[in-house]
Amino acid sequence: MLAIERSPTGFTVLFDGIALLAHSVTRPCAWVGRGVESVDMYRGNFDIRDRLEERIALTEFSIEESPAGARILLSRGGEERLLLALSEEDGRLVVRPSLLAPIVIAGGPLSVPNRFWFRLPAWPGESVFGGGEQFSHFNLRGRRFPLWTSEQGVGRNKRTRVTWEADVADRAGGDYWWTFFPQPTFASSRHYWFHAECPAWAAFDFSDPGFHELEFWALPEYLVFGTGSSMLDLAKGVSDLLGRQPEPPDWTHDGIMLGMQGGTEVCEQRLRRAKAHGVPVNGIWAQDWEGINMTSFGQRLRWNWVWDPERYPGLPAAIERWRKEGVRFLGYANPYVGAGHSLFKEAAAGGFLARNAKGEDYLVDFGEFWAGIVDFTNPAAFDWYKGAMRKNLIDLGLSGWMADFGEYLPTDAVLFDGTPAMLAHNPWPAMWARVCHEAVADSGKSDEIVYFMRAGSTGSQRWCPNMWAGDQNVDWSEDDGLPSVITAALSLSVCGHGVHHSDIGGYTTLFGMHRTKELLLRWAEFAAFTPMMRSHEGNRPGDNWQFDSDDATLDALARLGRIFVAMKPYRKAALEENARDGVAAMRPLFFHYEDDPATFSIKDEYLFGRDLLVAPVVEDGAGSRLVHLPAGLPGEDWVHLWSGKRFGGGDHVVHAPLGEPPAFWRSSSAWAGLFVGIPAAAAPQR
Repeated sequence: MLAIERSPTGFTVLFDGIALLAHSVTRPCAWVGRGVESVDMYRGNFDIRDRLEERIALTEFSIEESPAGARILLSRGGEERLLLALSEEDGRLVVRPSLLAPIVIAGGPLSVPNRFWFRLPAWPGESVFGGGEQFSHFNLRGRRFPLWTSEQGVGRNKRTRVTWEADVADRAGGDYWWTFFPQPTFASSRHYWFHAECPAWAAFDFSDPGFHELEFWALPEYLVFGTGSSMLDLAKGVSDLLGRQPEPPDWTHDGIMLGMQGGTEVCEQRLRRAKAHGVPVNGIWAQDWEGINMTSFGQRLRWNWVWDPERYPGLPAAIERWRKEGVRFLGYANPYVGAGHSLFKEAAAGGFLARNAKGEDYLVDFGEFWAGIVDFTNPAAFDWYKGAMRKNLIDLGLSGWMADFGEYLPTDAVLFDGTPAMLAHNPWPAMWARVCHEAVADSGKSDEIVYFMRAGSTGSQRWCPNMWAGDQNVDWSEDDGLPSVITAALSLSVCGHGVHHSDIGGYTTLFGMHRTKELLLRWAEFAAFTPMMRSHEGNRPGDNWQFDSDDATLDALARLGRIFVAMKPYRKAALEENARDGVAAMRPLFFHYEDDPATFSIKDEYLFGRDLLVAPVVEDGAGSRLVHLPAGLPGEDWVHLWSGKRFGGGDHVVHAPLGEPPAFWRSSSAWAGLFVGIPAAAAPQR
């Protein structure tokens, strides 16, 4: 219920008893201003700067209340007027801001503000989570997070050698807040959640102990707040607003998608070897199905989403043959078309590409080759591209694909519908997801096909069934290696996206990095307790340990694959819950144990569904790890998945040999029979 408490010098807006806005003459809740941004994009990496001309605090206020809600007018000297229209809708507080008058900036001519700041009250000890997919920090309190979709950055920590080398070599090092999937959403431990409907560049600053400052480079259409009695309720509330992912196709639970490339015969040989070692294979994921392009970065793709019969001779027949034995074939596509290839020529002839200021087709440098941008704001281009996806991928027999990229829309591109590219950039990944969604829906195979994306934004919840964490380093680094994937999944769980997985072993192989056998197997252990298992060779396969580099690796992978398959009924139930209620399969501990303060600071453990706690080994050479187990109901213990030993709540050092990542199930779980049988199911079948 909405309530407003007034004083002679200010007011506080409460919803369900929680203070969400607080204003006084000395501590106003809103500012307006103008700025001029400069944007430099280089291969998906953005340097964005703002020359702020003026920032004006709106200190004066008046309030009108009615049965429909309230209208709060904020101003400064009677000139700068921002109206906040408050209403209760579907159990949420919705704030619709609007400008009522132009503003004089620095004594100059009348102009419309293009910078807006809102401050929300912050409490001592409050924790904040969300911001889309964050890789370095789960609790956002104490830091500022710009929200802009881009490459995630290599290393993502300015204090590391790898990040420095990536910056020097290609301006690609990144920082802690760089992300493929930003979203202006957060949830607070004060039991409210917030979302801004705004496509523009934004920044959420949680660094001040007394307030959260939210900055937008366009006036949001609305701000929405929801409340709940628990952190779990907040996650459901966000999902109610933004949409939910469907349950994945049944076949995705039946084994591992093995990433391989090199042609039809190479895939056949590697599949046979894996199956001979007992690896349960449910798919071949071959990103080079449409041809390759060699660059200094490594082996890349042709960027023409049409089957290459020279590299993959007889592919349609092979797809049918593999499918009869339960092995699907998956490929790769993205929303750009390589210059000079058939789809590019078709798009250019149809007028389907975004333009530059001269009216020419805009060509983007993707790293030693160029590509055009299919303009999804053009309905004809949208329909053409989803038709091309259906014809070239689905009709060929593919059961899914990596729907890569989406972050590269240049801010100076000219779009068909007139939307400024600065406002189209952040929503672009969700538009790309919708292309894929409609291509699959039009084919009538929504229950059969899975595509997975690294880039996202508000709206991806409705159009993207499965996120993957993107291009992690093949290392153990907290910001860009194996540990970062857990943080990424947990951040998205707060933002309404509950189906997440990663490249087993990581991807980025540069600056002396190479994937070790131990890293591959530890990553595979973790993947066995996620919604999907899929391996990747990396951008330089020859520098990385692969799933079939030796027989022992295949045997270990077979065991982990059997664990994944044995978990199918439980995993399906968790994903069904996500589709129905919006509760992510991979969950932070505080979704169910927020009475334990420690759960708000843990980002390297998670609950898989309600009843299984997983603490992956994320350190090189570790044979054990410290695990925090929250206290459950009276008489309820945590049962170690591998030994059956019971543990109470608290911190425990747990033995963790290769193949047995620390995992525990609730002793009161209805799934106890399944969990007890996991070690036996993992054993080789005689």
